[in-house]
Amino acid sequence: MSRKIILASIAAVVMAIGPAPASAAGTPSPKDAEAYIIWPPDGAVISGGKLWVRMGLRNMGVCPKGVELPNVGHHHLLIDTELSPDGQIPLDRNHVHFGAGETEARIELPPGKHTLQLLMGDHNHEPHDPPVYSKKISITVP
Repeated sequence: MSRKIILASIAAVVMAIGPAPASAAGTPSPKDAEAYIIWPPDGAVISGGKLWVRMGLRNMGVCPKGVELPNVGHHHLLIDTELSPDGQIPLDRNHVHFGAGETEARIELPPGKHTLQLLMGDHNHEPHDPPVYSKKISITVP
């Protein structure tokens, strides 16, 4: 069979079945990966509202956004919000991106009760598959 006929046959099959579906899943994460908030502790009362958030990660590595390696990602801090059901990480005041690979950051919160949660993002700023996120904690700023 000539090369032209083979290529035409392949093209016909691709046209018939359509293009491969885009993967809805993010970069694979290790089964035992775990993100966690080192500080502040759950239930902390933070006077003045200025605090350091220290971020931890087990069984994965932290790297800047854009680095495409297995089992690595960068932190996102979710403040007073839920994990997005559509698998996206918005860019707004409730989703703080740490694309330089930071593992601690100083934030300021207004008086009131607040929730904090970490979510790891891959090189494309998308959650891993399965998503790697911390337990949600609550803090109060008097």
